[in-house]
Amino acid sequence: MTDKAMLIEMYTKMLEIRHFEQRVYYLFLEGAIPGTLHLYTGQEAVAVGVCANLRKNDFILSTHRPHGHYIAKGGRIDKLMAELFGKETGCCKGKGGSMHVCDFSVGMPPAIAIVGANVPIAAGIGLSFKMKGTDQVVASFFGEGAVNQGMWHEGVNIAAVWKLPIIFVCENNLYAASTHVSRVVRLKNIADRACAYGIPGVVVDGNDVLAVHKASTEAIERARQGQGPTLVECLTYRHGGHSRGDPATYRSKEELEEWLRKDPIIRLKAKLIEMNVLTEKEAADIEKKVVEEVEEAVRFARESPLPSPETALEDINA
Repeated sequence: MTDKAMLIEMYTKMLEIRHFEQRVYYLFLEGAIPGTLHLYTGQEAVAVGVCANLRKNDFILSTHRPHGHYIAKGGRIDKLMAELFGKETGCCKGKGGSMHVCDFSVGMPPAIAIVGANVPIAAGIGLSFKMKGTDQVVASFFGEGAVNQGMWHEGVNIAAVWKLPIIFVCENNLYAASTHVSRVVRLKNIADRACAYGIPGVVVDGNDVLAVHKASTEAIERARQGQGPTLVECLTYRHGGHSRGDPATYRSKEELEEWLRKDPIIRLKAKLIEMNVLTEKEAADIEKKVVEEVEEAVRFARESPLPSPETALEDINA
């Protein structure tokens, strides 16, 4: 069983993601955040369960919904908030925005908004780890909507053939934008596709962080030992629409209510209290501290300067 400190850390990280996303939801309405947002609310157990097993020098590759991955991997909330505000103190100096956040210091290259595109890049990073003889691992996150992309198949296949140190994490939240998975995949489980590549495929409750942690522990250890990739399908649900402007009217009220009852944070809190890891007061104190941290990040972002025009010519390769 995961030790007490790790359990409390996972609970805290999940709260950080939830309160960050809830805060930026309203900041967007104020006009404080330019562009659009794809929020991670409801899927916190996946990012936290996987990243809790990763070392600082392991890499993750993210998607158009990257805030949760960034926070789970150890990225600073204030720098992420500043990035969303387009400020020079952001993790990408205000040049990446919501869909391209990155921080190489914690092992997160730029998030890739193109659906499925991070999978072959994960293969490239995994190959570099193998060629250098390190025991580093890369975790590639993607939604179930990515698995019908040609580059997804190419990336998974070459990773399997070359036994690259990768864990492929499918965050199956049932909807690719507004399209239900049952309309585009005939298989019951996305993970069943793993057998076509000769690699293990497992399905876990993506709203149970302990289940995600256990499955990813085994997959990551397998990758470190040179046994190749694993496809881990995490069944989860985004609480909001695909993007900030999506009212998600394609989902029934009954379906949404059923999944809200499976909220991963509520479930973990109840479990930790049952296990005598936390008391109600301790859980409340952690949440209060997280809320204060998020508000401090908002203050930092508001007070940070915008990038000067000449910085547009910096950090480029041509």
